[in-house]
Amino acid sequence: MTQCLVTGLRGIEIGVPDLELAARFYADTWHLTELTRRPEKVFFRGTGAAHHILTLTQSERADVRAIEFSVAEAAHLDTLAQAIVEHGGKLVSGPAPTTMPGGGALLEALDPQGRVLRFIAGDRSHANTDSVKDRPIKITHVVLNSENVAVAQAFFENALGFRLSDRTRIMAFMRCSSDHHSIALADAQENSLNHIAFVMPDLDSVMRGGGRMNDAGYPIEWGVGRHGPGNNVFAYFLGPFDFVIEYTAEVQQVDDSYRTGGPDDWKWPPGRIDQWGVGRNPSDRLKTAQKRIFFRPPHAG
Repeated sequence: MTQCLVTGLRGIEIGVPDLELAARFYADTWHLTELTRRPEKVFFRGTGAAHHILTLTQSERADVRAIEFSVAEAAHLDTLAQAIVEHGGKLVSGPAPTTMPGGGALLEALDPQGRVLRFIAGDRSHANTDSVKDRPIKITHVVLNSENVAVAQAFFENALGFRLSDRTRIMAFMRCSSDHHSIALADAQENSLNHIAFVMPDLDSVMRGGGRMNDAGYPIEWGVGRHGPGNNVFAYFLGPFDFVIEYTAEVQQVDDSYRTGGPDDWKWPPGRIDQWGVGRNPSDRLKTAQKRIFFRPPHAG
């Protein structure tokens, strides 16, 4: 099995048609902290150690620019670059020093289905990492729609060293750290973004965040509930430009002794799609939005 040189999911960069509107939302309503600005870019941190977890970029349409992962040592980037090419990916740039805030060395690549992935080593981290009620700590997972989950799963396993935690009827949950999953791959007809999950300190913070979002005109589109794989509490929303974003907490922590589950392990009674069965089911708006946002090719436009 390929050694996992990726130590965790660090963040995501998304394109937004109205940078100021989105920046106000993610700071004032979603409760991230604006860290710094660059021309046509705004960078946000959570309360965790990662230098920044969300980058907003001015764009003519909503899109995904890159998913970012942490790597322990710069020397590992060369190993990753070789494995990515060997297993069907393409190199875009690096490894080389990056000009992104936080510094470090950067490798940028495309997976076999055209998603832009960044791998960063040696970047600065934050020392003030005490959790704060009702504020996200980090991005704990990103779910990707895939027209061929087998191809995507093979790449994450063989090129990047991810491990499969669980496979349900419609989704493969992949891990690169003690979190049950950092990437999940959903069976779909297109390669696109499904949603971005921000982990909160506790269940109370998820509930308070849901109330705050509702007060601001962003109702819960699915939840509150508790998932099967990962055992995490969830509440889903549509942010500006229909990005599907999730508040979650109590993500299951696993190690190599975790038994990989299959579809037969994750069946619900009729009408039930989570452990609790008390929250609202996914709205039609959510289902549509989960298929609409695509990755932008590097250097496009």
